[in-house]
Formats: sequence, C-alpha cells, structure tokens
Amino acid sequence: MTTTAPHGASAGTPTTKVGKAAEWADDRLGLAAMGKKNLRKIFPDHWSFMLGEIALWSFVVLLLSGVFLTLWFQPSMAEVTYQGSYDQFRGIEMSQAFASALHISFDVRGGLLMRQMHHWAAMLFIAAMMIHLLRVFFTGAHRKPRELNWVIGSLLLLLGTLEGFTGYSLPDDLLSGTGIRAADGFIKSIPVVGTYVSFFLFGGEFPGESIIPRLYTIHVLLIPGLLLALIAAHMLLLVYHKHTQWPGPGRTETNVVGYPMLPVYAAKAGGFFFIVFGVTAIMGGILTLNPVWKFGPYDPTKVTAGSQPDWYMGWPDGLLRIMPGWESHFWGSTWSWNVFVPVILTPGIMFTLLLLLPFVESWITGDKREHHLLQRPRNAPTRTAFMVSLMTFYAMAWMAGGNDLIAIKLHASINQITYYLRVLVFVGPLIAFIIARRWCISLQRHDNEMLLHGYESGVLMRTAEGEYYEKHLPLPTDKAYAITVRDDSAATLEALEAEDGTDESRLGKLRGKLREIYYADDVDKPTLEEYDEAQAHLAHGHDSAHDGHILDGDDAAYELPPSDRDHH
Repeated sequence: MTTTAPHGASAGTPTTKVGKAAEWADDRLGLAAMGKKNLRKIFPDHWSFMLGEIALWSFVVLLLSGVFLTLWFQPSMAEVTYQGSYDQFRGIEMSQAFASALHISFDVRGGLLMRQMHHWAAMLFIAAMMIHLLRVFFTGAHRKPRELNWVIGSLLLLLGTLEGFTGYSLPDDLLSGTGIRAADGFIKSIPVVGTYVSFFLFGGEFPGESIIPRLYTIHVLLIPGLLLALIAAHMLLLVYHKHTQWPGPGRTETNVVGYPMLPVYAAKAGGFFFIVFGVTAIMGGILTLNPVWKFGPYDPTKVTAGSQPDWYMGWPDGLLRIMPGWESHFWGSTWSWNVFVPVILTPGIMFTLLLLLPFVESWITGDKREHHLLQRPRNAPTRTAFMVSLMTFYAMAWMAGGNDLIAIKLHASINQITYYLRVLVFVGPLIAFIIARRWCISLQRHDNEMLLHGYESGVLMRTAEGEYYEKHLPLPTDKAYAITVRDDSAATLEALEAEDGTDESRLGKLRGKLREIYYADDVDKPTLEEYDEAQAHLAHGHDSAHDGHILDGDDAAYELPPSDRDHH
C-alpha cells in the first residue's frame, strides 16, 4: 500500500505544528541524532542502584520545597515585635528571620508541611548519599575509570552536609543559634587566623547582624549551584563510562545488560521519583521535625539544654565531647587542640582520605585495568574491612555525640561513658577490621565449598545398607557464575610483582608490604581440575554404596558456566 504526502508537502515533511517545531529545533540543535543515541542507552537493573536515585530525587524535592520557602522567608536579623497567630510569642521581640519562620509555619497555607518536607528531604539526601557511597566502595565501582566520579560524589557529600548546616541555621531559633555559636567557636580554634575568619564571616563580633543573610546567600545560591553542577557532571560521567553491573551469564566487561532509557528505565525512574516524593510528604505531614516555636527566638545569653545538631553533624560533635581539654600557648596566642583537632583537623583528614581512596588502592594493588563488573564485598576482604573500620570510627564518634542522652537513659555515669568511648574510638575500628576481614575470607571458603559440592538441600537420603547422607543440589547457573567471576589473588599478586620488578626504595618496600597485606589470606576460587574432580565425585560418590546404581533424587553434577570455563 502506497501513501502519498498531502498536497504541497514533500514526503517526510511534518505537517503538524508540533512536528514543524520539532524539525525547526532539530535543524539548529541536532536533537534527533543525540536523542536517538542517548534515549536508547542501556542501564542495568538492580535494587542497590536505587540508592543513588533516592539521593537524586531527594535533591529534586529539596529544590521544589526550597523555592516555595524562599517566597516567604526573610533572611534578616533586624529586630521586630511578633504579632502573628502564635499566641505564646505575640508581643515578643525577635529577629525578622525567626518571625518569618513562624509565619510560614502557622499562617502560610501548607507552609509547615513544606518546611518539614524540606528538612526531611535534606536528611534523606545526605543519608542516601552516604549509603550510595558505601555501596560503590564495597562493590569496587570506584575503580578505573570512575575515580573522578568518586571524587565528585565525595564532594557532593561534603557540600550536602554544609548545605544542611546552613539551612538548619537560618530560622534563628534558640537551637540553631546555639549551633551558630558553636560554629563560631570552631572557627576561632583555628590557629593564628581563626579570629580573623570569624570576624570576616560574622561581620564583627558574634553574633553581629550579617550571619543570617550571608548563610541565606550561601544556602540558596552558592552551594545549590555547586551541587547542580556536580550532579550534572556526575550523571554525564555515568553515561560516558556506562553503568557498572553485577556479574551474570552474558555480562562482560565490554557490554551492558539491562533496559533502554526509553521507555522502560525512564518510566521506572519517574515512578520512583513519585515514591520518594510521596514518602517525604508523608514524613513531613505526620513526623514533627525542628519545631522552632518550642525553642523560641535566639538569645546569646541562653543555651538550649541538651542541644544537639542534626544527625549528620553528630560525629564531629561526639569527637569534641570526648576530646581531652588540651591547650597550648605560643607567642601570646592560645592553640585550642581540644576544639581544633576533633572539629577541624580530624574531619579534614577523614574527608581527604575519602577522596583519595581510589587512588591509594590503585597505587597499592597496581591494578590499572578498567572495571565495569562489580565485585562482591567478600571478594575484596581488605578493602571491605578497611571501610568497615572507618564506619566503626564514625559510629563510635556519633555515639559520643549523644553521651548525655545515653547516660540519662541508661542511668549511667557520663564520665565513664566518655572514658570508654575515648578508648573505643581507637580500638573499635581495629577490632572491626579484623572481624570483617576474617568474615569475608570465611565467606569465600563457603562459596568455594558450595561451588564444588553444591548447597545443602535439607533432604536426607538413605541407601539400601542403611547409610544416611544429606542430598546436595547444584547451584543455579547465575549464582555459580557470580562466584567464579573473580580474579585469583595469588596469580594477580605474582603478575603484579613480575610487572613492577624489584623496588628497593623505602616507598617501594612500603608498597610491597601493603600489597601483601591487601591480598594476604584471600581464598582463590577452585581450579578447573578441582572443579571437574568435585563433579565426578558428586556423580559417582555413592556408587559403591548403591551396588553401582545411583538412587533416584541423588546428587547431580552440573556444568560450569561456559564463559568461566573459557576464563580458566
């Protein structure tokens, strides 16, 4: 059947207004070719990949709710007399910032919901980024060629934390004012330049009249702009490098198995956005967060009893609480180690270490290959144990941030809790490293056992002679594949040593020692000979007991995935 174009129009020429507009844009921007390539891009599918999406969609909720709040919030420290609808504060002097926070909460339709959605989204944004970062590191997704994307993600976490602190400080209530007072002390603890930085930031002595407007500019303009730029770069690099995927049949380092962007992945991602938005809205509607009307306006002469920062700032606060009161005096200046070390120096060191992790690991291992298949955490015991030790340090410091509440709830001595945590913050990570590493190695042995002998089915078999044994069943092909697709540590270490040669310098000796530690005690997967021998044993292990006949339902041998047999 032949179709002719309408009179006056050539074949392929759009006739509708939408079609003409699309053609006009395509002639000037080349959208069709770019869209055809990228909108059909394949993305793998796994539940753990949604952690990054939660962070992304939480940021979108932050932007939407933040735009709403900026329409009514007034970032001014000018004194006004409150005449709003909240009776308890009527006639009280307060800053315009706090008065506008009360106005949004009680007089703007939907204002309190938006305030709480904004705050909950910030909590969710930082939590999702932290868990996403852990997923990336534990699975080896930070390795070449994604080191720069790891750096960008780490910067996003840092900026998200600073954004949360600036937003938490804006209402100018007694709790947030106490936080700003603490921040002023932290800044002043910086040796030599601390007081100058504080005067510059506050526009004079604390509290001044400039800090809220300046924090507002940082909160709504500077940091969001940096976040948007870094998120865009993060997503572009994700598309350029292609998404990592879990090992499985048909999945290699050179392909991606999954769903195209349109229509499948876009529909799933869009639906997930509404889930995140809906959950955030429910939390904002039924879970009270930051009730500034209970705290009252900030007064520099008062401090909120039991005041604590938002959870993501709890670990430096905990380090501050357990740090001994050390100070030094040099040339007429006081160096407050008891404040500078836990709040400025240690977080700086931890963040720098976080940024450098992919490069340090690459230097130790000497691995310069590109990696697009993810690793199971157990198959990199030292890397997994190292991150677990960092998590334990974070947990101990975070726990110290609530030492007063722990003492109250457990009816214990706050001094004893503080002394214990001073020890645990150093000993805990070491114990966690040892346990996590041994645990990973044990799981490697367990995987090899299941690969060679199958998994325990729980079914007891009885031979004609009365012998009992448990029936073992072969692993599913995809699970057997996931176990076998990994490098042999011994062979890798030998190849790296042969490639690098002998480096007798101190740095070379240190690198060699760290490399030995990194690969020490790793359990290599079974060789092809061991695998074939185990399968023969499974197939014929009970022949003698059965007089040459295998009972019905007995163990069956199974074939190694072809790709892994080729790999061997």
